[in-house]
Amino acid sequence: MNLEELQYPIGRCQYPDQYTPELLSQMMLEIETFPKRLELAVQQLDEYQLQTPYREGGWTVNQVIHHCADSHMNCVLRIKFALTEDKPTIKPYNEALWAQCEDYTLPYNNSITLLFCIHEKIMKLIRSLTPEQMERSYIHTQYNREFSVKDVICLYAWHGNHHLAHITSLKDRMGWL
Repeated sequence: MNLEELQYPIGRCQYPDQYTPELLSQMMLEIETFPKRLELAVQQLDEYQLQTPYREGGWTVNQVIHHCADSHMNCVLRIKFALTEDKPTIKPYNEALWAQCEDYTLPYNNSITLLFCIHEKIMKLIRSLTPEQMERSYIHTQYNREFSVKDVICLYAWHGNHHLAHITSLKDRMGWL
């Protein structure tokens, strides 16, 4: 596998031109089920496996799990900013530096538990949205673009699947059951 395939095992996030109800429903299902799918993927891993990077120079499995919790906490905040402010500019964060913080050495189950709670909040929010609220947006300076709430749903459905694929593809390459 080349570096691009290791970094993006399911490809980069693709935003559709049109968000159909069926597509949004599928994305919401992926968001809703992500914590359970992640938990099932890692629950049998031992400490050595949890400390294995998914690629050379990449994060360990444990760091990936903690990153998902941090990122998805940001998702809740970003949706709420978009819903309550007029096209706010959100603050990006340095994911690589966050992954070096001491909390990333905690056992992964701390972040899995957090993900279950965060995803309950995300789902409560997005299920309650009107079509007009789905169009609300924020500005992300790191990407120099505007993200609608629909785009955020797309991004976080992809984000969970993206990091889950880091873990499952590592398990496949290493022959871990």
